[in-house]
Amino acid sequence: MTTDAPPPQGGPDAQPAGPTTEQFVAVQESAEFGELRRAHRSFAFPLTVAFIAWYLLYVLMSNYAGGFMGTKVVGNINVALVFGLAQFLTTFLIAWFYSRHAATKLDPKGAAIKSRLEAGE
Repeated sequence: MTTDAPPPQGGPDAQPAGPTTEQFVAVQESAEFGELRRAHRSFAFPLTVAFIAWYLLYVLMSNYAGGFMGTKVVGNINVALVFGLAQFLTTFLIAWFYSRHAATKLDPKGAAIKSRLEAGE
C-alpha cells in the first residue's frame, strides 16, 4: 500500500538532527581520533599476530612433530592435548586483556569524542 502523503515532520518525539558528514570527517581527521585508533591498533595487531603464530605453531607441530605431540604428560594426556587446551586458554586471556584495555584506554577516549560530537563542537 502506498500513499502520496509526505513522511511526518517534527513532533514531540522527533529526534534531533545528528552530526553532519563534515563533523564526522573533522573528528576522523582529529589528533584525538588518531590517538584512539593508535591505542586500538597497538594492542590488537600485535596480539592478533602473536595468536596466529601460536595457532600455526600448534598446527605445524601436529602435522610435522607427531612424535613430540604424542608424548604423554600425565596418564593419557599428551602434549597435543595440552597445546589444544592452551589454545582455548589463550583465547580467553586475550579477550580478558582486550576488555581491560578497552575499558581503561579506549572507552574513555571514545566517550569523550562521542560527547563532543553530539554536543556539536
